[in-house]
Amino acid sequence: MILISVLQNFRNFDVGILKLIYEKRLPSLDRATLIFTDTAAVIAFGIPAALIIFSILTKKTVLRKEAAYVFISVALSAILANVLKYTTDLPRPYELYPFIEKLGSGGSPSFPSGHTADAFAFAMAISLVWRKWQIVIPAFIWAALVGYTRIVLGVHFPSDVLAGALIGIICALASYGFWSRIKKRKK
Repeated sequence: MILISVLQNFRNFDVGILKLIYEKRLPSLDRATLIFTDTAAVIAFGIPAALIIFSILTKKTVLRKEAAYVFISVALSAILANVLKYTTDLPRPYELYPFIEKLGSGGSPSFPSGHTADAFAFAMAISLVWRKWQIVIPAFIWAALVGYTRIVLGVHFPSDVLAGALIGIICALASYGFWSRIKKRKK
């Protein structure tokens, strides 16, 4: 009974944040928000894929391994997020609340946010490989904005976005740990 009460209070808090963010959005920015939210897969999968191709063409073995690690982190995150989506099968905000209009893509279950998981897996992975503030800070700002756009577009609850971010970060850290052990064994 206490757990149900805690979960209900959390849901009320989650919906309150969603409503606040959604109602404060600037409709004039909806088109830009839609474009920005779609950068998640393009950047998270596209940059590592492009780096893998470039590294093959230029015979840069280290870069190829680094890019492959980033790609695997994002892929693992995407797989885990989708498994959780269909396991939990939770509805999206616009399906439950009439004050939310579906402004973006999102037809699968709500929890967790796959876009956010992809973005944070990419941000964390490149931050572990290329540890320069000029890479780390923009990567995490971009990932956070991707998550924010999912709420603004009415397709995710804040808890979906938070869970997506955690999944992305955990998958990148787990992949990095595995990748690091492989590197040590080869030395």
